[in-house]
Amino acid sequence: MPTLSVFMDVPMMHKPEGTLLKTYKQDDYPDKMFLAYKVCMTNEGQPWVSLVVNKTRLQIAQDPSLNYEYLPMIGMKSFIQASLELLFGKYSQAIVENRVGGVHTVGDSGAFQLGAQFLKTWLRDAQVVCMISTQKEPYGIVFQDMGFTVYEYCIWDPKHLCMDSNIFLDVVEQMPCDCILVIGNITDCKWTQSQLAKLMLTIKNKRIFPFFDIPSQGLSTGDLEEDAEILQYFVSQGFEFFCSQSLSKNFGIYDEGLGMLVVATLNNQHLLCVLSQLMNYTQALWLNPPARGARIITSILCNPALQGEWKQSLKEVVENIMLIKEKVKEKLRLLGTPGSWDHITEQTGTHGYLGLSHQQVEYLIKKKHIYMPKSTRINFTCINASNIDYITQSINEAILFTKNS
Repeated sequence: MPTLSVFMDVPMMHKPEGTLLKTYKQDDYPDKMFLAYKVCMTNEGQPWVSLVVNKTRLQIAQDPSLNYEYLPMIGMKSFIQASLELLFGKYSQAIVENRVGGVHTVGDSGAFQLGAQFLKTWLRDAQVVCMISTQKEPYGIVFQDMGFTVYEYCIWDPKHLCMDSNIFLDVVEQMPCDCILVIGNITDCKWTQSQLAKLMLTIKNKRIFPFFDIPSQGLSTGDLEEDAEILQYFVSQGFEFFCSQSLSKNFGIYDEGLGMLVVATLNNQHLLCVLSQLMNYTQALWLNPPARGARIITSILCNPALQGEWKQSLKEVVENIMLIKEKVKEKLRLLGTPGSWDHITEQTGTHGYLGLSHQQVEYLIKKKHIYMPKSTRINFTCINASNIDYITQSINEAILFTKNS
């Protein structure tokens, strides 16, 4: 029997994003708080699930006619069509012209994996990927593994405490020709018409290929169309692009890994060719994407009454998020906390930046047992009536304590 393992030289991989959660779990303090969960939380501190999802899940589970056969290589066709209509609008000209389509994937990471593999094969001049978002995205490693050189840029301006569209434009202007531009969640980035025109012209002249990420449509502003506005603008201008569309967060089906790689082309013939190549890749990647969650979402989106319930639940979540942010800002004001806190309510979505220094974050973690990333981009749905006073008082204390140090 061999005595040496073939795995003896394999080191333990330390995930930076998991370090904070690991430290939190090892903390014995009874009232510790973790403000960096990825999912949307309820006021009771549990992952949010749209009520209509639970109702639809039970109906599907009791359907005796359900067929559990393998899905087609492209995925569940009714799910794809419903998702495209959600993204572009039911009467979108691009849908009418059959120049947008999609492949049902295993979550958003699966969409990036599939898209990166296609681009490596068919966009041979593309060697560089530039990722622009409001935060550090996890998909850079997907492109790195495919052999791309990856550069990441954040459009959050920590000095002025806002999203800066000029940073976006500067990055695009400096990008090499024939590269890939991954555009993350930039809902809070406000554009003037002249800036948009400049952006379109630069992308066109440099032959840059856009790859969008739409991770939680409807959970930013509560308006499905507004959350996909930049994507709809690109397709209306006739651009070709890929888009990772995740449908797990905005329905609350986190463990299903529901996503789609959306493809926009100039015409239907090009679309069919691209989809045929993508379907070929799916056989090696996963063969069959998640079906149960796709059935739930399709049932909701294809039923006007259920879709109306779901849209209302999204609006209620967003309204609650904005109320939490307003309360945090007001409590900090009443405490006399130094600085302006308007940036808290100027950001949309479940997550947003507090704008604290690294020293203040360290104080909150070590002295107050409140865990958040160094970037201070927290999940505001982790704040509720039972902890908001402690959190805001701790923030005030951290700022005052570190003010002169």
